[in-house]
Amino acid sequence: MEGILYELTQTSPLAMKTNLIYLFLFSLLLSCAPKQEKEAADSTSQTQINLNSPAMPDSVLRHVVLFGFKATSSPQDVEKIVTAFQSLPGKISEIKGFEWGVNSSPEGLNQGLTHAFTVTFHSDADRDAYIPHPAHQEFVGLLGPHLDKVTVLDYWTKE
Repeated sequence: MEGILYELTQTSPLAMKTNLIYLFLFSLLLSCAPKQEKEAADSTSQTQINLNSPAMPDSVLRHVVLFGFKATSSPQDVEKIVTAFQSLPGKISEIKGFEWGVNSSPEGLNQGLTHAFTVTFHSDADRDAYIPHPAHQEFVGLLGPHLDKVTVLDYWTKE
C-alpha cells in the first residue's frame, strides 16, 4: 500500500488525473456487475411455494358460487337471477369485484351446476357483512324457488 501511495505522489498531475479516471471507471464497472450468488439464492427462494402458508397481504378473498337451476325454471327466470346477482356490487360496498359465466367445460363433470359466480372481497369482515346484507338476502329470496343445486367455496388467493 505504501508503494502505491508513494507512486501516486511522485507522478505528474496528468498521470494522477488519468489514474483517478481509471479508478472511477473500474469502481463503476464493479458496482454494475451482476451479483450472481445473491440473485440465484433469491430466485431459488421465490420458486418454493408453501401451500399451507397464510394468505399473502395483497391477496383477496374469492367467494365462488356455483348454481344448478331446476328444470322448471325458464331461461327468463335464470336471466332475472343473473341480472339480480350482477346488481349486488352496486348495492353492497364490501364487494370489490364480480364476474360470472356459464359452464363450457367439455368434460361433463359439472354435476348439474351450470352457472359460476365469483365475488371478491378484501377481508373476511367484508364477506361476513355481505352474507346477511338486505340486498343479498333479497337476492337469495329470488333465487330460492329456482335453485336445484348450489356449491359455495371461499378461498384466499395465493401466488
